Amino acid sequence: MKEEDAGSPRSRLCVVKITTNGPYVVSGGVPLAEQTICADDDGQPHGWREDRRYPAQERYALCRCGHSLRRPYCDGSHTRIEFDGTETAPDIPYLEQAAEYDGPDLRLTDAELYCAGAGFCHRAGGNWRLTRDSADPEARRTAIEEACECPSGRLVAWGRDGRAIEPEFEPSIGLVEDTQGRKTGPIWVRGGIPVESSVGETYEVRNRVTLCGCGRSSNKPFCDGSHED
Repeated sequence: MKEEDAGSPRSRLCVVKITTNGPYVVSGGVPLAEQTICADDDGQPHGWREDRRYPAQERYALCRCGHSLRRPYCDGSHTRIEFDGTETAPDIPYLEQAAEYDGPDLRLTDAELYCAGAGFCHRAGGNWRLTRDSADPEARRTAIEEACECPSGRLVAWGRDGRAIEPEFEPSIGLVEDTQGRKTGPIWVRGGIPVESSVGETYEVRNRVTLCGCGRSSNKPFCDGSHED
């Protein structure tokens, strides 16, 4: 785990550019692979498994409307369906949106608007209860695991030193697959890669965010779990 920062020198060479009513254009040679949600013995989401890796490319376009027949890549279907990709996410930093939950040995921040529905936060009684009970070493460990497994960064665990406890990612993009729920999820942008809006402004750079890949999110460009409907 590491303290959250604004992105490594490597990540600043990469960018995800949102095009007007069109795809995400990824540049900088960002690796692309399927990332599958695993489950524990009780069937609760726990951990990730990397599956198919896509061929390395310096630049590629990922479908944003959810209708491409070449997914994850764009095939121009956004034009055919007259996709409305208007970006509606608030221009407010994560911490200003997040509720705070304090425990004896951890603090949890939670920006519910960015929930991607991965379900990691429900194991062992839930991330909120575990944070409250974080004086217990096992509860603290599980609370940190759950917060770090959250792909969207909706949930972030913070130590007593005030530093965010973040998973370590190389700049990369994951295509989320939920085999239990038989759903294809969002586009998982990792390692502090900047996401640039269609008007050229950069969203807050974070270690992990999830972008909508189904075209139905009410919080575009970010996932709000609409793919589950």
